[in-house]
Amino acid sequence: MGRAFRYVIIGGGVAAGYAALEFTKKGVSHGELCIISDEPVAPYERPALSKGFLLPEAPARLPGFHTCVGANEERLTPKWYKEHGIELILGNRVESANVRRKTLLTTMGEIITYEFLIIATGSRAVKLEEIGINGSDAENVCYLRDLADATKLVNVMQKCRNGNAIVIGGGYIGMECAASLVINKINVSMVFPGPYFMGRLFTPKIASYYEDFYKSKGVNFIKGTSVSSLVFNSEGKVTGANLKDERQLPADMIIVGIGARPNTNLFTGQLTFEKGGIKVNSQLQSSNPSVYAVGDVVSFPVKFYGDNRRVEHVDAARRTAKHAVSAIMHPKNTPGFDYLPFFYSRVFSLSWRFYGDNVGEVVHFGDFNGTKFGALWRSNSCLVGCFLEGGGDDDYVAIAKAVRDKAAVADLGELERAGLGFAVEVNRKPPLSPPVCGGGLKKPVYVLCATSAFVVAVFAYLYGSRWV
Repeated sequence: MGRAFRYVIIGGGVAAGYAALEFTKKGVSHGELCIISDEPVAPYERPALSKGFLLPEAPARLPGFHTCVGANEERLTPKWYKEHGIELILGNRVESANVRRKTLLTTMGEIITYEFLIIATGSRAVKLEEIGINGSDAENVCYLRDLADATKLVNVMQKCRNGNAIVIGGGYIGMECAASLVINKINVSMVFPGPYFMGRLFTPKIASYYEDFYKSKGVNFIKGTSVSSLVFNSEGKVTGANLKDERQLPADMIIVGIGARPNTNLFTGQLTFEKGGIKVNSQLQSSNPSVYAVGDVVSFPVKFYGDNRRVEHVDAARRTAKHAVSAIMHPKNTPGFDYLPFFYSRVFSLSWRFYGDNVGEVVHFGDFNGTKFGALWRSNSCLVGCFLEGGGDDDYVAIAKAVRDKAAVADLGELERAGLGFAVEVNRKPPLSPPVCGGGLKKPVYVLCATSAFVVAVFAYLYGSRWV
């Protein structure tokens, strides 16, 4: 038993949905495209799972956050896929792949053949057992990567009102889930080994602001240690956690956010890998010319960094998906992928965005006793990164443009004094001359405006759905 398609997407997450929409925009014919996903639902916006889905009042639910509402595009319901002749093979996983023969074998025993394959399999959560702790299968231990995880988490939270929750990990999942737990009237302790949370992105000063805000909401931070084991009752339910510093915490529920791993095992030994992901060129094409990779699994050339990177974020998933489709269907008219790294989050009443890279020298600006502040990074005499909390639409457009252009920064003290005004000003003035900016590359200090495509992309995120 088997079927043949011109285009096949493996994976049913964010990237798959955005790729599907792009295929229709590029003129895919009915019956040419197939999406294979082990989830039972059509692709959806995963950021909703750690935000709107966990709210106790008016929570986000499907079909409200199917792709591509996160970028103010069409909402792709199952009906939409049917109307556009796109085959959804749901609740079915690809068991094996042979890129030389262009065949996929599903768990249902069906052989799918393709002309072009897009790998959009995303990431999986790192399990406790991978760091030597048992308990992942306990009824009150939760992860958050997909709809099933989020549904379990909501059910556990509802049984845990006024109880105690331990969040293991101080990254994205920990930060966003801790906020949701508080909103659901649950006492929260965050445990992580680092000196402050969001350590891969935040500076100590920025982290201190958010930690103080969380503490004002009742969150207890336990830093510089980690969980060594979980405590169970006779029914196998977790009742607490032992820490490496010999403390013990009571727990009615556990949320684990200790990292993720890209789902690339199907292609080990068949494609070239780099930095933990499938290596691709500037068209998102792998070492096999008929196979493209997008989202969390891909290690792609980032011109801004000057090397290949793997970026685990919804923005990268959306943009790589769209570009891969364009490269497949219109290769001669598709330029190389040029990505500006972008991250964001919304917790409680707070909302921040980050553009670029957090390397080099950093200065802070704004009111850290208020609601609008940030940081700027300079490297090789150029602006390479900007973090901003509480900004407005124009602010985010300005900092994104200034970072993308790597605006020249001669005086670090002046940059600190100007703060956000630096980005606003460099976007207001025309260039006087093209200065040398890092590594001998000539880049203009000022540019009158962003390219239309870039401005549209930024505004798409500024006015995106409240659920994502």
